[in-house]
Amino acid sequence: MALASGISREDAIALLRTYNEEPFHLQHALTVEAVMRYYAEKLGYGDEADFWATAGLLHDLDFEKWPEEHCTACVPLMEQAGCSPELIHAVCSHGWGLTVDVEPEKEMEKVLFASDELTGLIGAAAKMRPSLSCTDMELSSLKKKFKDKKFAAGCSRDVIRKGAEILSWELDTLLQETLSAMAATEALVREEMAELGVA
Repeated sequence: MALASGISREDAIALLRTYNEEPFHLQHALTVEAVMRYYAEKLGYGDEADFWATAGLLHDLDFEKWPEEHCTACVPLMEQAGCSPELIHAVCSHGWGLTVDVEPEKEMEKVLFASDELTGLIGAAAKMRPSLSCTDMELSSLKKKFKDKKFAAGCSRDVIRKGAEILSWELDTLLQETLSAMAATEALVREEMAELGVA
C-alpha cells in the first residue's frame, strides 16, 4: 500500500507559503520536491512519488520562521493541516543528528536526508557557471566544488557523506544522481517559481 501524505499539493503549497516568503526558501522547497519525485521514479517507488515529492516540498516548512526549532516547530503545523504521521516523520527525519533524534528509516527518508544539503551545493555551483544552470555541469566540476570547503560553506559535506553512507551508496553515485535529478527538473522548478510570482 502506497504511503499517503494526507494533504494535497495545492494545500501543501498554501501551507508552505504561509510560513515561507523568501524566494530562496521557496525555490529550495520546489527543487527538493522535484528531486524527490525524480528519485521515487528512478528507485522504483513510482506509486509513492506524490508522497516523496510532498516530503521534499515541506521539509523546511519551519526553517524560515523558527530556525532554532527546525524539524520540531513544523510538527503542530503539519498536524493541523492534516498531514499523515508518516509524512511528519519523514520531514522531521531529515534533521537527524542536527536538530532532532528522529532517524531516517525508510529509503525515502534516507534519500531526503542525503539530497537536501546537496541540492543547495549544486544550486550554488550552478550560479557560478556562465549558463547559470546545472544542465551542463559535469560530475568532475561538482566534485571540485564539494572538496572546496570554502565554497557554499553552509552546505554540510558531513551530512552529504552521511547520507550516502546510510543509503549504502558511493558518494559519487549520490552526487551524480542528484545532479541528474536537478538537471532534469530545473526548467520545471523555474516555471513553478514563475507561477508563484516569485521568479
